[in-house]
Amino acid sequence: MIHVLAIITTHPGMRDTVLGHFRANVPAVLAEDGCIEYGAAIDAAPAPAFQSPCGPDTFVVIEKWESMDALKAHAAAPHMAAYAAKTKDFIASRKIHILTSA
Repeated sequence: MIHVLAIITTHPGMRDTVLGHFRANVPAVLAEDGCIEYGAAIDAAPAPAFQSPCGPDTFVVIEKWESMDALKAHAAAPHMAAYAAKTKDFIASRKIHILTSA
C-alpha cells in the first residue's frame, strides 16, 4: 500500500477557495482504480499544546493507494490536470510525501 501526505499551503486567505475545488474533485478521485482513501484535513482546534499547527493557509491531503502504479495513474488523470489549472494561482507551495508501510 502507498500512503501520500500532500502538504498544500495557499496564498493568504485562499485555503477555502482551494478546498472548494478540492472537494469538487474528490468523487472523481475516489472512483479511480486503486484509490483507497482521499481526503483533506486542517488543524484541529482546540488541540493539545504538543500540536505543531500547519496554519490557517495550509491543509493536508491524506491518500492511500493500492500501488505505485495506481498513484502514477492518478497523477496523470485529466481531472487532476483540471484541478491543478483551477488552483495554480492560489497555491504558494506543495510538498508531497510518498510513503509505504514500515
